[in-house]
Amino acid sequence: MDYDVIYIGSGNSAWQGGRFLRKAGLKILIVEESLYGGVCANRGCNSKALLDAPYEIKALADNFEGVGKKGDFEVDWPALMKYKQKRIAGMSIFLDGKFDEYDLDVAHGKGVIVDEHTVKVGEKTFTTDKIVICTGLKPVIPDIKGKEYLHDSTDFLDIAELPKHAIIIGAGFVGMEFASILAEAGLTADVIIRGNMALKYFHQPYVQNVIEILTEKGINFHFNQTVAEITSDVEIENPEEKVLNVVQGMNADEDLRDPEAKVDNRAYENAFTVRCESGLELTGDYVIAAMGRTANVDGIGLENVGLTYTQAGIKVNGHLQTDVPNIYASGDVADTGIAKLVTVAIHHSKYLAKEILGEADEIKYPVVPAVAYTIPRIATVGVPAYVGEKNDEYDVHTIRYGRSYSLELKNDLTAEAKVIVDKSLQIVGAEIYAADAENVANMFAFIINQKITLEELDEMIYAFPSSSSVCLYKLHKIHYKF
Repeated sequence: MDYDVIYIGSGNSAWQGGRFLRKAGLKILIVEESLYGGVCANRGCNSKALLDAPYEIKALADNFEGVGKKGDFEVDWPALMKYKQKRIAGMSIFLDGKFDEYDLDVAHGKGVIVDEHTVKVGEKTFTTDKIVICTGLKPVIPDIKGKEYLHDSTDFLDIAELPKHAIIIGAGFVGMEFASILAEAGLTADVIIRGNMALKYFHQPYVQNVIEILTEKGINFHFNQTVAEITSDVEIENPEEKVLNVVQGMNADEDLRDPEAKVDNRAYENAFTVRCESGLELTGDYVIAAMGRTANVDGIGLENVGLTYTQAGIKVNGHLQTDVPNIYASGDVADTGIAKLVTVAIHHSKYLAKEILGEADEIKYPVVPAVAYTIPRIATVGVPAYVGEKNDEYDVHTIRYGRSYSLELKNDLTAEAKVIVDKSLQIVGAEIYAADAENVANMFAFIINQKITLEELDEMIYAFPSSSSVCLYKLHKIHYKF
């Protein structure tokens, strides 16, 4: 065999564990058809975090409106975008260097599984003892008339200037987070939601709080709507691939996916019309498909080894094995029933290293914190509040630590947590609504995973002032019942 393990894909679900296998003496090949590091590093998590941060700061500054704030904090999106592109451009190069440092072989091109022990990349074939599929997810693009006018999250995170009025189809992580950016930028948008709730995996009273804030800032929500078609005043040549020269200086033959060749649809007022099955019609200058993601496995040869998949990914067992024992799936492309987050992908990759070395039993998952990076943030970890409210085994306590500690929380008056405890008063879950909910969620994840008791928490000393310390202090109402 040429290799002990071949990873198809180069994201966190691959190299995080691959480096440990190489250190143990196994020969490793990572195959990547695009940028090293995958979507999160180059087109997702990092880009979103960098572009979101100034708007988060703006929202925090607005907490001091009338009590010390003078002037307005404005974000220069074009300048911010140039900075983002400069920072992210080096990510793939950096990771290529790390792969070299870890002595991981790489092959650039599309990895296609030929048989259980063979992967083809371009004209080259490589044999291997084990294959790990790490191809992640791709955006769902609905098969409707006018789908060529849709932009996905990658497009939005690389747009030269923000649209004046976007139409967002979907209200999951992507849709709601982009809506928050547009709202803080003082722009308007319509959000179309197929069902009756946004961010369905999060505590709905907190989601409703965010919706109310966004609505006040010019974001309109349309529930129980299904998009039927999209039409446009912008003419399209070869709609699947190209755009006409609608911006002065743009070459009509440039590819739409080239960041330098994006159509600035904002040059057109109400250039796009989205029609729903109900008859609802909305117009805007940019349409975003934020309808979730699906398994990115087209053309990688699953049929050659008899593997099938669903939108949720490739089915795996408790060892992340597919139906072909020496072929595994790791990260978002694996259908495990666990949240598809980069943190879970890293967990998968490290577990697989131990599994392949014969050092692991079935995979176990600690509680997994999830965060919607709306403004303000919403987070959930462990047993959700709706389960606690309907189950006699649990009690749900509301901790309004923002109201009590607004001075310490930079005037964040509404910071709140729902804490779920069992009958022994052990914390088993939390829902958080706050400017820095992600940090408080990590604190609760540690408490839950380590089974730290309320009494032990009360005996610890914390850095003050901080959001974690004031939230923890308010837990005494559960422990002491006053």
